[in-house]
Amino acid sequence: MANPGVCCVIGAGDATGSAVARRFAREGYTVCVARRTEAALTPLVNQISAAGGRALAFGLDARREDQVATFFNRIEAEVGPIEIVIFNVGGNVRFPILETTAQKYFKVWEMCAMAGFLVGREAARVMLARERGTLLFTGATASLRGGAGFSAFAGGKAALRALAQSMARELGPKGLHVGHIVIDGLIDTVATRATFPQKVVEVGEDGILQPDHIADAYWWLHQQTRDAWTFELDLRPSVERW
Repeated sequence: MANPGVCCVIGAGDATGSAVARRFAREGYTVCVARRTEAALTPLVNQISAAGGRALAFGLDARREDQVATFFNRIEAEVGPIEIVIFNVGGNVRFPILETTAQKYFKVWEMCAMAGFLVGREAARVMLARERGTLLFTGATASLRGGAGFSAFAGGKAALRALAQSMARELGPKGLHVGHIVIDGLIDTVATRATFPQKVVEVGEDGILQPDHIADAYWWLHQQTRDAWTFELDLRPSVERW
């Protein structure tokens, strides 16, 4: 299989980010995975390599402009042309409003919104010259509505959604497919099952999102032709209230 190029996953955590990286690696992409602690990516890189794929790990604080610019420039120069970028940085924290300090609010905004802007801008910078590329932002229920205790997270995710909309309108006519995925529901992880054991039992196996199935949706979005692009896709279990 010919190498179709590079897929960058920013925020390659143990659930959605890792699943997306594995999915694109199976399709022949060289996957560049990034998170703040490079060593935490070793199991994922080894897993992809054992399956016959190619993955490279990078330590990256996506809130830092210089680090983001260096990351994209290095990959373009040393690895290959970037065809798809997935921004999957989290930030899901819950604090009552009176316990939400300015520092906490700002940090969550940096993770969700500022980092999304920096990654999106630098991705566009390298993709526009080729007039092609896919840029996907991971959203959440909080992208669409606030909730008690989620003032910081909802503020950051809503800002990220608005950023994605603005980029899609500006860059779509120039050949870049920008999409936003609203993940509405519990994602099946070790942490989820440990933190919400009763909830997992209540909803059953069909009531919790499987990371590999989420990753299939990202791949489908990337495969779309220019005459029928999706901007926003929402994913939720059949039993999820919305």
